[in-house]
Amino acid sequence: MTQNSPNQRRTALITGASAGIGRDLALVFAEKGFDLVLVARREERLQALAQEVKGKFDTRSHILAMDLTDPEAGQKIEDNLAAAGITIDALINNAGYTVTGLFKDSQWQDQADLIQVMVTSVADFCHRFAPVMAERGYGRIINVSSLAGHLPGAAGGTLYAASKSFLIKMSESLSLEYVNDNVHVTALCPGFTYSEFHDVAGNRSEVSKMPNILWMDSMTVARQAYEAVMAGKPVYINGRMNRFVALLARLLPQVPVRKLMARNQRNAGPRAN
Repeated sequence: MTQNSPNQRRTALITGASAGIGRDLALVFAEKGFDLVLVARREERLQALAQEVKGKFDTRSHILAMDLTDPEAGQKIEDNLAAAGITIDALINNAGYTVTGLFKDSQWQDQADLIQVMVTSVADFCHRFAPVMAERGYGRIINVSSLAGHLPGAAGGTLYAASKSFLIKMSESLSLEYVNDNVHVTALCPGFTYSEFHDVAGNRSEVSKMPNILWMDSMTVARQAYEAVMAGKPVYINGRMNRFVALLARLLPQVPVRKLMARNQRNAGPRAN
């Protein structure tokens, strides 16, 4: 087992780092003394973020403009990091989106791409990097799930909530698997978060009708994520109201909860976070 030397900075790999929660997670990890590997499709945004964290925190950033719908993305990233001599100490699987509308009306390739990004690539990255973390005696993994992963399914964005539920269960299992290796795995479960997510999903006007009490800013979510993974919490739901909603969904009879979800679906659009 090898340890980082006292003067060696740790490195965090963050997917979906170009905007929203991913960008703020990069800022938080940089503030805490981590160097960064920034992964997203929009290279110009990654370059701007790299310059920002360099100026604020003297953080070194390694940029990988990568589309995670590519099944070979994990291998390409691993090979690139090996060539650069970069070892990952923290893995933040944040990349994600939703396919809006009804499942029956969608193109299968769109759904397959979602599974690749939000399920397969997350499991792939955890499988590649977590064992090395365990060997070195240190690792932190955040899998960005959602409050939606704790709620019954609803029509529209069918695979979104299902993928988020998968991340919760996988993170719980991995946290137990690595409990003796100083590798902490956390499923982060934000609810409605101020970010670009809803603009990309095309449901900004609908979700904006939701009460302000349900919304959080992405930097608060990011800071809570850092604290949760450092504390070794397998699952962390951001915000008291979101924790209350998740508790109700678990305790109440499922029939009325499903009816409530259906009514909320009509009023608020497809997805939270």
